[in-house]
Amino acid sequence: MKRLFGTFGVRRIANQELTPEFASKLAAAYGSIVKGTVAVGGDPRTSTEMIKHSVIAGLLSSGCQVIDLGILPTPTVQFAVRNYYDGGVMITASHNPPKYNGLKFVDEYGIGIHDEMEEKIEQMFFDENPDRVSWNEIGEVFENPGIIDEYVENVFNRVDVEVIKKAKLKVIVDCGSGAACFTTPYLLRKLGCEVTTMNCQPDGFFPGRNPEPTAENLEELIEVVKATNADLGIAHDGDADRTICIDEKGNFVFGDKTFALVEKDMLIENGGGTIVTTVATSAAIYDIAEEYGGEVIATRVGDLLVARELKDRKGLFGGEENGGLIFPDFVYGRDAALSTAKIVEIIAKENKPLSELIEALPKYSSSKLKVECPDDLKKDVMEK
Repeated sequence: MKRLFGTFGVRRIANQELTPEFASKLAAAYGSIVKGTVAVGGDPRTSTEMIKHSVIAGLLSSGCQVIDLGILPTPTVQFAVRNYYDGGVMITASHNPPKYNGLKFVDEYGIGIHDEMEEKIEQMFFDENPDRVSWNEIGEVFENPGIIDEYVENVFNRVDVEVIKKAKLKVIVDCGSGAACFTTPYLLRKLGCEVTTMNCQPDGFFPGRNPEPTAENLEELIEVVKATNADLGIAHDGDADRTICIDEKGNFVFGDKTFALVEKDMLIENGGGTIVTTVATSAAIYDIAEEYGGEVIATRVGDLLVARELKDRKGLFGGEENGGLIFPDFVYGRDAALSTAKIVEIIAKENKPLSELIEALPKYSSSKLKVECPDDLKKDVMEK
């Protein structure tokens, strides 16, 4: 059983377990395997700059060249790696509270690394030393300041812009002070929407709300959508790979419903295709696939497993029930910006409110709980 890695990367309390020394050695182990050009980005957490510099130092020490992408969404890093680099590290704890941070490692396709590579990194971290190159082989740091604009432009080009502009949709955007502050508001305005922003100033303390876009955390967004007669509310998590919607009536729309809505549109548009999701996703996904010529493949929980299966099976579309949708022809990972653009496009194309579009989908119920578990007990708990 792995000692550090979870479903996607390593997450710990910043400067407690996730210290500069910890981050640097882990990055050096990763760099010892990649031996190439590695892109590094992070979300706006207070600890990100500290950890990012440690990660860069570790990568340089192992002989990698580093591209510092700055503060930006996880899917933007994945987009950059897939198109230009040999690997990538995203510094983020995603939807977790501000005290946490983490490292997401991706391969040359921008997909979370394989179990085998995670185990090799852990072995180097605990039992062996990472490679340390000689003084004259230490890598250099470069920047790619235009990558966010390039990413947004690519999203823009993947939807029917004219249809969206004609709809003149009024959208309230709550970025939760996370990385989506740099993408979603600009994208929606570029698409011709009337945009009102909430929590769209990057702030690692997440003062407006907790970064996880749950119904409890989005009560203010719900009230603003109702009070302004908006067509749609959009919320993201800390690293902008998940999208949650509030319909025009102020109803919280669960992620599996937006999954089913986009799945239906994609299957109709492409005349069928392979859909990949986890075992935790609603049975509605299977109903939609059966009706519109799709085939569903289920994986264990974890978006990187879904992404890898999409690549191997040449799948059309995939994701999870938490608002994380994956468009494999663009990014092999959950992508909040393209998810937002597709949802807005569907509302505009169908010329129906979101509540009506959701009402037409198959209906199922589910309930989830979370239980904290210390690292030293996880092995026993999993075995039992």
